[in-house]
Amino acid sequence: MTTRKAELESQSQGAGVEHNHTWLEIEQQPELWPTTLERVRDAVARLQLQSKLQDARVVITGAGTSAYAAAAVAPAWPRSIAIPSTDLLLAAERYIRDANVVISLARSGDSPESMAVVERIHRLRPEVWHLAITCNSRGALATSPLVNSIILDPRTNDQSLVMTSSFSNLVLAGLCLANESLMGPLITRVAAEAQEKFVLIDKQMKELAHKVEDRLLFLASAPLFGWAQEGALKVLEMTAGRFPVVAETYLGLRHGPMSFVRNDTMVICVLANDPWGRRYEVDLVRELRAKRLGYLVGICGDRSESDDFTKLFDATIPALLPQGPDAVRTAFEILVPQLFAYHLSLRTGLNPDNPSPAGVINRVAQGIHIYH
Repeated sequence: MTTRKAELESQSQGAGVEHNHTWLEIEQQPELWPTTLERVRDAVARLQLQSKLQDARVVITGAGTSAYAAAAVAPAWPRSIAIPSTDLLLAAERYIRDANVVISLARSGDSPESMAVVERIHRLRPEVWHLAITCNSRGALATSPLVNSIILDPRTNDQSLVMTSSFSNLVLAGLCLANESLMGPLITRVAAEAQEKFVLIDKQMKELAHKVEDRLLFLASAPLFGWAQEGALKVLEMTAGRFPVVAETYLGLRHGPMSFVRNDTMVICVLANDPWGRRYEVDLVRELRAKRLGYLVGICGDRSESDDFTKLFDATIPALLPQGPDAVRTAFEILVPQLFAYHLSLRTGLNPDNPSPAGVINRVAQGIHIYH
């Protein structure tokens, strides 16, 4: 894919940003998705994963963005459960009672909880088999003798503070392990679609970022809720928390969280491909419209006779996988909130590579003491 370096440099100079990895790391993702498929295929043969993972009870784990990646993988993987490593460390006994395999997702693999979880589970259940999917060949997870590893393309190891390329590729790697025969053709098709639509989506996200007045809401139903959580986190990270943001489900919003929404709140919705589930989502969006709550943005596919999206939403964004299982869409549709958060960061005068110059958050979590 041809990189728009001149445009990137122009954007960066206009915002006073000297170095900018973030936009490039977002833009390169469709190019990297096929490499992740190949690396998983190689690992399946090298580690004999078919026999190890068949009918296994799998715990998928990670911290922060990697936890949301785990949450995006688990719905497509029968007999699996996603547990943040920040929870697994404190309550390992509860979550691994009948587990055979623990899969750790990590960009660096150096977060203190990552190895602490592996070591704790090894002490409690030494027969549990550990697999790491990581972007860093030199990280603690990748080099541990207790862990078998799938190392993704080095370009997925984002240099920016925030995780973008690493997120989508960690999710895809997990999805490929769960169902490689499904994901192979999908990755080829959606990578081409993403490259074709990237310029349009980037332009739309820049325009939307300039419409934000105060607060934001990301809406998604399971199995896409990991998309909403990660989208909200990207906004928080890249704007240093300057905009209140909430992730919620469509059906959950009525049970209290709707009080968060004002008439100028930007509400970014990803609509399900599943027609039955989408009925509930459309009902909620219509209710917000009737109550004059929110500036409504919809990520949706082709219109159907029952869904007039031009009346339902104030703005629409093309879905990258408008037809296909919702359980595998997060890795692709995450491009929208990533680009949105990037342009919102520039709008607020921050450097998207390091939106926390005071060190409130860091590329690898710090200040964590592990107690044995």
